[in-house]
Order: sequence, then structure tokens, then C-alpha cells
Amino acid sequence: MSTEDIDTEGVARTTGHFGGVDFEGFWDDGDYSRDNYVEPAPSDELIASIEAELGGYRLPDSYVELARMHNGGMVDRACYPMDEPTSWAEGHIQITGLYALGRTATWSLCGELGSTFKREEWGYPDIGVGIADTPSAGHEQIMLDYRECGPRGEPRVVHVDQEDDYRITLVAKDFATFVRGLVSEDEFDDSEEMLQADLEVVRQGTFSPILRRALEAANLPDGEALIRGLAERIVTTKGFFALHSDGDSWLMYDAMFWLYSHLATAASFEDFVNRAEGQTDYERPCYTLMITTSFVADPYGFCTGGYAEGFLRDWWDAKVERGNLVAVDGGFRFDSEYATQLLRVLRAFAG
Repeated sequence: MSTEDIDTEGVARTTGHFGGVDFEGFWDDGDYSRDNYVEPAPSDELIASIEAELGGYRLPDSYVELARMHNGGMVDRACYPMDEPTSWAEGHIQITGLYALGRTATWSLCGELGSTFKREEWGYPDIGVGIADTPSAGHEQIMLDYRECGPRGEPRVVHVDQEDDYRITLVAKDFATFVRGLVSEDEFDDSEEMLQADLEVVRQGTFSPILRRALEAANLPDGEALIRGLAERIVTTKGFFALHSDGDSWLMYDAMFWLYSHLATAASFEDFVNRAEGQTDYERPCYTLMITTSFVADPYGFCTGGYAEGFLRDWWDAKVERGNLVAVDGGFRFDSEYATQLLRVLRAFAG
């Protein structure tokens, strides 16, 4: 169990597996992290039940120690240096957060999108326990690998890449080493490489099957050029392809919803955004399969690789409040005047 010693100057120092580690600035303690990642410190009874639910794997003492200090959460020190390149980068990997030891937080070991979900729904190999997600929205995962040590031993930490046939790459010899080695993204200045790679994505990447169907249904001959032009503007401004709460991102949300509306009527925000339970193809239209996430069996290139639901929900709520999104025929569509204006704005922004 973690303890803290007080040195001669009265400063608390972490001991145990993380002795000497300064956790100041390690965790991202924002609202989203607290609401979706963090759980209370686990009891011995909870730990035993979680280990049983995970298949009998004994969690490392260092994992339990960290959970009793801070049980899960998004991290600001999100990068781990790598000697072997992965699909993420040549010299490092990046995580979004560490899973809580529990089952109530969305991103906890036995939570809605935790280790068990990734294995059962996404096909990750049964080599141990998933402990961290990445910005790739499910297409990579950090796992504890018990293949060599057995379910009661000390597992290694590995990177598993779903997009590369679940390729497994060693990250660290154990969990404590992994946590100790996490550093700020500022340590890796790959902004120019990311810019050029994402420009290639938005200029040449193949569109989602849903997006292609929607453009055809909308009978918009210059539609592809408009979408690519807006995406290139986003990448040029930010340095990478991602949608947040800025004006260009909201315009892309508008464009995706307008195109989606040529294939289906959204009964709700969730109906527009999420794929159907168990959906493994592009048959049912939804936002996440138009631009953020692709299936391994039929991947597409024009893809952000993930999304933050909070930004998208803020856009939806604002459009409803302003009367741009109106309730019709048991669902939601853009007001006709707003839809007409949207096309003019898209053409202007795409140059």
C-alpha cells in the first residue's frame, strides 16, 4: 500500500512502488475525468471481486497502490517513450487515461467501456487486462500481459493495435515502471509530422461508406470537395485533424448532420451519434461511423480517430435552442432556411 513520509522540510514524499515520484501535475482532474474515469479508493472486497470478474488475474500491487492514492483518471503526463515504433508514433505512445479499479465509471476495469468490453465487443486478445485507453477511440489499448508470468504473476505492460491485426508491442516490464515513465506530450515535438500526415488524411483519405452514400443521396456534385476543403482548413488551423468547440468544428458537425439527414431522421442526439448495439457494419447511418471511427474489416481513411461527446452535445443543444434543429416527423432536422445558409457557408469556407 502507498504511504507518504514527511521529510525534514515538512514535504510529503510518496513511498512504496512510487517512491520519489512527484504526482503534482500528473492527473487531469477536470469534470470529464471525474465524471467518467475516477472512482473512490477500492476496498479489499472490491479488489477481489474485480479480479474474479476479470478472469482470475491478480492485479499488480503497484496498480492497487496507485488506485488507493487516485483511482483512475485522465492524465496530463500522457506519453511513454518507445524504442520500437507503433501506429501512434515512431518514438512514443500516448494514453488518454488510466482505468479505475472498479465497475461504475465508464472507463473503469469492469465499466461500460473498460477491459471486459474491449475484449468482448472489440475482439482484443485474452492475454490479460486492459488498463488504459488512447486518443484513437478504441483502436489501440494498453494492457497488462500475463502470458509469460501466468495469472498470478507480475505482468508486463504492452500496446495492442487493433488496426494492425492486434499487434502486441512491449511497453514496460511492469506497471510501476510504466507509470513512472509517463511524461508530458511536450517532450515530443512531432507537430510538423502530424500536420503533414493529417493533411494527407483530409486530402486523400477515403470517405466512410455512410458519408459516400449521404453525398450521393444529397445530389451534391461538389460535396466531397466542400468536406475536404473544410477539413483542410481545420487541420491547417490546429495542426491536426480533430473536432472540438470551435467554429470550424461546429460547421463540420452541421455538414455531417445535414448529410446524415438524407439517409435517416435522427430521433434524438444519441440516435444521430451512436452506432446500434452490436453493429459491425456501415448499414445503419450514425455520426461516429461517418467521420470518427472505422471498422477494421472495412476501414476508411478520412477519419478523426475519435471524438469528445461533450463538444458534440454542446453543439446539438445550442442548435436546438437557436431553432436551427427543429422537431419534425418524430425526429430532428435542420430548419430549411438554415440548411440553405449552411451550403453557402460551406462553399465560402472551402474556398
